[in-house]
Amino acid sequence: MTDILILLEFIVYKTILILLFLISSTTFANEKEVLTVDRVISHSIELVFDNNKNEKPKLSEFELVNYIAMSNDLGERWAVVTVKNKASGNRILENDHLMALFANGERSNPTTLKVIFDANETKSLTVSFGENKFPLLSINVGS
Repeated sequence: MTDILILLEFIVYKTILILLFLISSTTFANEKEVLTVDRVISHSIELVFDNNKNEKPKLSEFELVNYIAMSNDLGERWAVVTVKNKASGNRILENDHLMALFANGERSNPTTLKVIFDANETKSLTVSFGENKFPLLSINVGS
């Protein structure tokens, strides 16, 4: 009878350890996904990377008021962008209107974006620029 109790106690103890391990692993994985605000870089710094493909954002009547770059340990690059429609009519902001510049000189549009703006409306949006091992340095709008 004592052997059975010892065996049951061992099984319960082992089950508890496995559950604790699973919970701590899940918590650690979620920490890698958490976005943090990247160090703010002055928007007045001039960056002159080669642009052999002549990549530029699509011309529009949008103005980029400001942005805050964010990232996580998985290499995801996000930004909160505040954009103003300077037109006197409604406009649709799409991903090709914005372009990010990364620290390796690579340029990229947001992954998906399609937002309707009323005339002279300003909105703040959270947009994804995908994954990149290099930090996001700047964002531009074609105007």
